Amino acid sequence: MATPYRVLFCDLRSDQLLDALPVQGVALDDYIGKTGRLTGTVPIPNRAMAERARRAILPGRTGVWVERGRELWWGGVLWTLALASDSRGRLGAQIQAGGWESYLYRRLLFDTQTADGVDQFDIVRGLVDYAQNTRGGDIGITYDTGLVGVPRDRTFTRYDLNSIGDLLDDLAAVEDGFEWRIASFRDRDGRRVKRLQLGHPVIRTGASDIVLDHPGPVLSYTWPIDATAKANGWQSRGASINKNQAVDSYPLTSPVLVAEDDIDAGWPRLDGSSDYTTVERQTTLDAHARADWTAARNPVTIPEITVLLGGTITPALLGATIRIRIRDLWHPTALDARYRVVGMSVTPPERGRPETAQLYLEVP
Repeated sequence: MATPYRVLFCDLRSDQLLDALPVQGVALDDYIGKTGRLTGTVPIPNRAMAERARRAILPGRTGVWVERGRELWWGGVLWTLALASDSRGRLGAQIQAGGWESYLYRRLLFDTQTADGVDQFDIVRGLVDYAQNTRGGDIGITYDTGLVGVPRDRTFTRYDLNSIGDLLDDLAAVEDGFEWRIASFRDRDGRRVKRLQLGHPVIRTGASDIVLDHPGPVLSYTWPIDATAKANGWQSRGASINKNQAVDSYPLTSPVLVAEDDIDAGWPRLDGSSDYTTVERQTTLDAHARADWTAARNPVTIPEITVLLGGTITPALLGATIRIRIRDLWHPTALDARYRVVGMSVTPPERGRPETAQLYLEVP
């Protein structure tokens, strides 16, 4: 028998429960490095349900938690509501929510912040504190106080009006950076928790590998090979270095980086670039350029596998290492390798549809 799902609608700031409403056609996903999403439809069969939905579904101020049994599998901010009526007069409230990270992309930096030789994890926590210490800005994001030992010099100016989420992404993307996400779970006392999770250089969870076979628990897979993003030549551009508007203005640029070993191995020259219009320091721009160039030389491949849910397959797998074994016509000698789970898309069971999950994998 399938484990039941329950969707809780709570006040975003206090986390006080408003209601637990039935939601049809639920689809939810969660990622490392990308904001997850939940979609579904609350059926409105009568006036009583309409009144409950009106009180609980308040886009922009309602938080959403998804329970599977007693475990929390997802959490985020409800952003949109679309009422829809079909030709038979059946009414439904179509909802869409973004993971807790989506809130930080809706918060702007209105005060200049400066860090000199500060651990990059402390810079992250300082930006989250800035968002939550403003009146009405605390949505209950918590964190631990561990350090990574990578000091940074940064000035985030209020004139750029950057979002907190974008600033975290830019800080994470530099050379020797990190990954971040906001996880949802229950603590030992049963309380709902929104926890900022940081990992250097990546987020890793779990102590032992989970083995998945195809044919077997892996129902299907897609394994892309894409060179459209590959580049072995690279240059990054920063802010304008000429503040005199009466003369031509030119951006700060990094050195042109070329992977000579790629060329020697037979690859054609493939060029790429990136822009950091708010970066004014040469050392910071060069660190961005090296990180982008390193990533572009071997673009990240994100294979997808579809598995049945249950047992060890839960959202807690994000950041965990799994072992995939595939034997088919393309892999006659069997693929047997380890991959990190960087995303998960869950499809709950409904009307005979099995409960499945798509796992998105990072090729090492």
